[in-house]
Amino acid sequence: MTTLATPPDVEFSDLGTGDPDETTPGGSSTWYFRGHNFVLAHTTLVAGDVLERGDQPDEYVVILPYEQCSVEIRTQGEVERVSGKAVVMVPPGNSAIAGVEDCTVVRLFSARSTDLLDKARNRDSYAEPHPNTKPFEPWPDPPEGYRIRPYRLADLEVTQDAVRPGQIVRCSTFMINFLAPRVGPRDPDSLSPHDHDDFEQCSLAVEGEYVHHLRTPWSKRRSEWREDQHLRCGSPSVAVIPPPMIHTSEAVGSGTNQLIDIFCPPRLDFSRTPGRVLNEDTYPMPNT
Repeated sequence: MTTLATPPDVEFSDLGTGDPDETTPGGSSTWYFRGHNFVLAHTTLVAGDVLERGDQPDEYVVILPYEQCSVEIRTQGEVERVSGKAVVMVPPGNSAIAGVEDCTVVRLFSARSTDLLDKARNRDSYAEPHPNTKPFEPWPDPPEGYRIRPYRLADLEVTQDAVRPGQIVRCSTFMINFLAPRVGPRDPDSLSPHDHDDFEQCSLAVEGEYVHHLRTPWSKRRSEWREDQHLRCGSPSVAVIPPPMIHTSEAVGSGTNQLIDIFCPPRLDFSRTPGRVLNEDTYPMPNT
């Protein structure tokens, strides 16, 4: 039995289908979805169109989830062209992302980007703070200062994990775990149910099909007990799993399945394992 408060239900949405939350004059469409500490913006970016941010209060993240992606990222004093699957850290202040070709771009902003919170289609779910999730606190600034930092997956080693190998990077606001693609269904006898005490897990499905298996721990109040959920989803889609909900994601598609796990702020437990975070020398951990 859990000693934590019964969590809210999982938050879920398909992305890139149905009416977008925002469309630019250039024809790019964006769907906004949020967690307790962050906002996710999923954009079908038209070549030549530009996504601008002015007076951005902190570092944000750009994910290029597919090989068929190419953008130019601009800040004051820097221009960087990035192609293929990648995670890019973008500094605070003014910036722009220009589409070199039609592609999908995912941007991640902390809750300090208050202008974006109310754009999220699930904003009503966060009208009140969630009981078990720690509020957002940024991690230390990078000692060498903020700049555009692209991490191309083709240039990164895969962190060897017996259950879920992947490529993990972090910045001052987020941790991104680009899980290794899985061809065909996951072995149903080797799933990995687990829970977190005080942070959400955002799981972004970018390819294939998944079932998110979800169990709410019992509290002492039977009225709060819930049936297990087995949430089948395609891609692209996003699920935000609150603590301490027990969860595991099972790839069920016959082709390639790929999931990206997102944490805001970065996970301390992963960061404490030397070598697990591939850019750990660039972004220090907080003093704990």
